[in-house]
Amino acid sequence: MSGNAVHNAKSTVAVIDYGMGNLHSAAKALEHVAPDAQVIVTADPEKILSADRVVFPGVGAIRDCMGEIRRLGLDQVVNEAIKSKPFLAICVGLQSMMTRSEENAGVPCLDLFSGNVKFFGERLKDTDGSVLKVPHMGWNQVSQVQTGHPLWQNIEDNERFYFVHSYYVSVANEKLIAGQTEYGFPFTSVIAQDNVFAVQFHPEKSQHAGLALLGNFMRWNGQS
Repeated sequence: MSGNAVHNAKSTVAVIDYGMGNLHSAAKALEHVAPDAQVIVTADPEKILSADRVVFPGVGAIRDCMGEIRRLGLDQVVNEAIKSKPFLAICVGLQSMMTRSEENAGVPCLDLFSGNVKFFGERLKDTDGSVLKVPHMGWNQVSQVQTGHPLWQNIEDNERFYFVHSYYVSVANEKLIAGQTEYGFPFTSVIAQDNVFAVQFHPEKSQHAGLALLGNFMRWNGQS
């Protein structure tokens, strides 16, 4: 599918709204990179499942996020949407797709991918022995693992993106890893499989590189 093929009045992207994400920033960034697309911020299952693309954001405590996702029936919607549509998860959106999180004394997640969400730790240290602050907050490099993935197009390896998190994902299947970041140790900052691309950082806060990634997503047909 060509880059221009999806930029038409019929192209829609649903940003899933369960009350736990910086939806305004994400929606504005999507509108900026794809001005001809229709960006819908919604919790309506019908609108989400009828959209051409889906963005699954999230911030805050995983217990609260999972509670709202399940209360609104969006767990079933996400499970359906990731089967076929280009699907981008951001921050807690990525974490919620794992099996379980250590946060809040342990929280069962959506179990769409086998893996756990782990705490960086209270005494996290850099390679030189200096203490690293948790949460991991600010700009950090992302080393591209799935180097040929369409969402990395025109983004340099080890480009910097903006992070805000105290927990990171650890996946059972290393083939899922599309990007890694160093913070005391290498952790998985991006996973990708088929039509799903999920990032720990915030592309909507990551300036040029983040907008490039969102633009790639809006041109992506869901094939890697």
